[in-house]
Amino acid sequence: MGLIWSLIVGGIIGAIAGAITKKGDSMGLVANVVAGLVGSFIGQLLLGSWGPTLAGMAIIPSIVGAVILVLVISKLKSK
Repeated sequence: MGLIWSLIVGGIIGAIAGAITKKGDSMGLVANVVAGLVGSFIGQLLLGSWGPTLAGMAIIPSIVGAVILVLVISKLKSK
């Protein structure tokens, strides 16, 4: 159950990052989950694990990390 919960939360975080960056329309479900999970790792690495958590992910740092990841990936894809 923990893995499924992490995938769901990762997908939500990725979808939020896509909405913030206006790149969400081009991202699919799998990309949202990957962006959320990897973004969560990046955000917590850079900002620490503070604030509310779900499925072991600090929400605010995770969203910030996912936004950074989506922006970097979209910039690399546009070149």
